[in-house]
Amino acid sequence: MSVIAEFTVASEDFALHNSLTAAPHMIVEIERVVATLENKVMPYFWVSGGNQSEFGDAFANDESVQNITLIDSIDSARLYRAEWTENIETIIYAYVEIGATILQAIGRDEGWELRMRFDDHEKLSDFQKYCDERDISFDLNRLREQEQPMASAQYDLTPKQRETLVTALEMGYYDVPQKATMSELADEIGVSQQALSKRFHDGHRNLITSTLTVSHPDDE
Repeated sequence: MSVIAEFTVASEDFALHNSLTAAPHMIVEIERVVATLENKVMPYFWVSGGNQSEFGDAFANDESVQNITLIDSIDSARLYRAEWTENIETIIYAYVEIGATILQAIGRDEGWELRMRFDDHEKLSDFQKYCDERDISFDLNRLREQEQPMASAQYDLTPKQRETLVTALEMGYYDVPQKATMSELADEIGVSQQALSKRFHDGHRNLITSTLTVSHPDDE
């Protein structure tokens, strides 16, 4: 069974340490990571929250990336594509070496918050060994087995929470003007309004936590 791990790691042990140090108010969020046939790892990531000029100057000279391309600019955020340099041996290369999947990565000056999926506990052990051999330290915040389909597990939703949110969307509960009331939605799913309200509360909380933050141990 696959395993999902959440942990924090110092930026010098991951990537973009120089850029994040030069522009300490910036937030970097990896949108997706692509591994090419040449074992090159190319991330797409959004940069927001601070001085884009300060970050851009440091970014251009950051030794952890090369072949930087500005893809898009929306309001105060910028979307970049780059290539991690091969001489940087960090957790990034566990993506290729071990086959781990980066589900979420958010970087700030003080460090990165990561959520990664491993095929099984053996792959997770390989990852820990990989980091130990390279003196890469990290703090494990949460570890759980993936017991739900990826569409639910990736966003930390239970099957019932996912059913509720998807049904609400399909029935037009979120439309303006609203096409379905909570009473109609409860009847469609077959639960009381009180149970439906709790599913909404828990589902929205889990969805927001999993997409906008990486959880910490005291969230349990």
